[in-house]
Amino acid sequence: MTILDTIVAQKKIEVANRQAITTIAQLEQAAFFKLPTLSLKSSLADKNRTGIIAEFKRKSPSKGIINDTSSLQAVTQAYTQFGASGISVLTDELFFGGRLSDLEDATINKVPLLRKDFMISEYQIVEAKASGASVILLIAACLSPKQVRDMTSVAHDLGLEVLLEIHNEEELGHINEAIDLVGVNNRNLKNFEVSIDISLNLINQIPSSIPAIAESGIDNPNTIVTLQKAGFTGFLIGERFMKETDPTIAFANFVTELKLKQNAG
Repeated sequence: MTILDTIVAQKKIEVANRQAITTIAQLEQAAFFKLPTLSLKSSLADKNRTGIIAEFKRKSPSKGIINDTSSLQAVTQAYTQFGASGISVLTDELFFGGRLSDLEDATINKVPLLRKDFMISEYQIVEAKASGASVILLIAACLSPKQVRDMTSVAHDLGLEVLLEIHNEEELGHINEAIDLVGVNNRNLKNFEVSIDISLNLINQIPSSIPAIAESGIDNPNTIVTLQKAGFTGFLIGERFMKETDPTIAFANFVTELKLKQNAG
């Protein structure tokens, strides 16, 4: 089994357990469920913001502990202050050290929140809405094209946007006209190797009507400039900031350097 297979098998157990404790009807009574959502698609088009979807991430299967000391609220507020277009919050606990309450804590920021998890069930979409998310991630490697279409419909009924993540040419077939955003993950989820060539090779095969997001392997502002020129609208970055002693300073410095390079270009 690959790491992805292991995570998905565990996720099925976790979702079944949570659903046995809290019903969809109960989730629909949550305060966040009744609130309007924010559009990541619109935020990415805002020229006053950076195009960066900045991620709060404590650990990963490939790196182990990345940062288990920084305050979620302090880090996400800095992300917002310095121009993040959105914030990605890991909610997988066993493999990434996240939790649904992290999403709720991040709602102090008035920017779209992405629930970053391995979504295999419509129940998780309702959970996302009930916890303050505006966007959900659907990973093509975990789902069939029909599941992507059906789960997108459920998300839209709840006012949520959908970011579909692909990794290779085979997964281009998961894209449908209802998808709001397409992400290209430069990390191979089967062996966790990273290369931005994955994004550069796939960008021209993604419908131009759907904003494209590059994910993983974006270590410096030059990479963003390269990806922007190739046609990417957004950039999901987490480890680059979270691995630093103070992610808030790391993000601020990154944005300052990015603006200098963009102005120079």
